[in-house]
Parts: sequence; C-alpha cells; structure tokens
Amino acid sequence: MPLLEGKGVTRYFGGLAAVQHVDFYVDPGEIVGLIGPNGAGKTTLFNLISGALVPQSGTIRLKGENITGLKPHVICHKGIARTFQLVRVFPNMSVLENVLMGVLFGKPDGYDRKQARKDAEKWLDFVGLSAVKDWPARSLTLVNQKRLEVARALATGPELLLLDELMAGLNPTEVAQTMELVCRIREQGITIFMVEHVMKAIMGICDRIMVLHHGEKIAEGTPQEIANNRTVIEVYLGE
Repeated sequence: MPLLEGKGVTRYFGGLAAVQHVDFYVDPGEIVGLIGPNGAGKTTLFNLISGALVPQSGTIRLKGENITGLKPHVICHKGIARTFQLVRVFPNMSVLENVLMGVLFGKPDGYDRKQARKDAEKWLDFVGLSAVKDWPARSLTLVNQKRLEVARALATGPELLLLDELMAGLNPTEVAQTMELVCRIREQGITIFMVEHVMKAIMGICDRIMVLHHGEKIAEGTPQEIANNRTVIEVYLGE
C-alpha cells in the first residue's frame, strides 16, 4: 500500500486549473521528486496534500485513510509535515524555541517539557544548528533558516515530509550539503516528497520523479527516464 496516494486531484482558481485530475503515489521509504515550470501546480499540490487548500474533486489518502479536506493541524498529527517555498520561521523566537514549537505541536497535551527540550536539541543537532540554538531565528543565514524549518518539521514526528524548494537560493556547496541532509532524513525512516528546481539534486537523490505542466501530470519515472523524456525536455529541461 502506498504511504500517500492521490486520485483525480483537482483544484481551480477561478477558471484556471491549477491542478487537474492528477494521480500520484508515494511509497514508504521513497524520495519522490516533483518538477515542472513555474506555475505548473507543484506548490498547489503540496497545499492540497497538507490541508492548506481543499480539492474541488479527487481524493487524497494517507496509509489508506481518506484525508481529503482535513484541517492542516489534523493532517500534521496524522503524520505529514512540510517546509515552505518561502521560509517561515518564527523570527523573534530563538532557534531552539522554534523547534520546541514543533515538538510540542506534535505531542499530546502534557508532554514533559524537559523531554521536549531534549527532543528539540536532538533535531537541532541533526541539522547542524546546535551551536546557534540560542540565536534569534531572524539572525540566521538563508541556508540555516531552511535547516531550521526542516528541524521544526521533523520535530512534529512525521512519516512523510514535504520539502518545497529546499535548495532554492543556495550555492553549490550548500546544495551538496542539503542533498546529504535529505538522504539522512530518509535514513531516519521518513519518506520524502520534494518540489525542486535544482536538477542536480532531483536527479541525484530521487528514486522517482513526477512532472507537472499547466496543472496536469505529463510524465513520471526514474531520473534516467525523465532525463530522456522528449516531452519533459521540450517543456522544462531543455536540450
């Protein structure tokens, strides 16, 4: 059974089909890439999965359970966490407090505060931010704000992590380090569905890639299959 599955997922904005009759699935333990030109519907699909938007038709299932149209906090508690295309940290809170928010949000009421702090520190160490845990989040560089957002998402205890352009704006060294981080997240038993424009990352770490164009799925396959797909080359990759 797929961990995540969508059938006929559709969302319009006015007369524009942002996502149209899209079928998709993500198996446990996979890293699946989602690519396509700007405006293809990638972030909209993530918003539909995470509950920020509600599909007008179609169904989305997590471990066989219909989660279509549930509120974002309910979907998070069921095991889906995400990062955002534009980084959304709590700027005036410390780095540690940001991740502590994720821990406490993902745990039942009354969860031990000392243990919650240990959990938060564990995830900060995992992403390499232990040394700046007392800094205000606004003072971090872009790459470290992105890592903080990942740590906060991981702290909720997800089975599936949605990464929306995690590598946008990073230099080649930072991209390589972030690719390594994504692989280490998978080693923690967490499945990953990622939107990305950095083709080195998509081709280098994804097991399978799905391509959207004008809201429709136009291709799906291994990185090699996508790299050689004539339609994908014409609409997105280029020669």
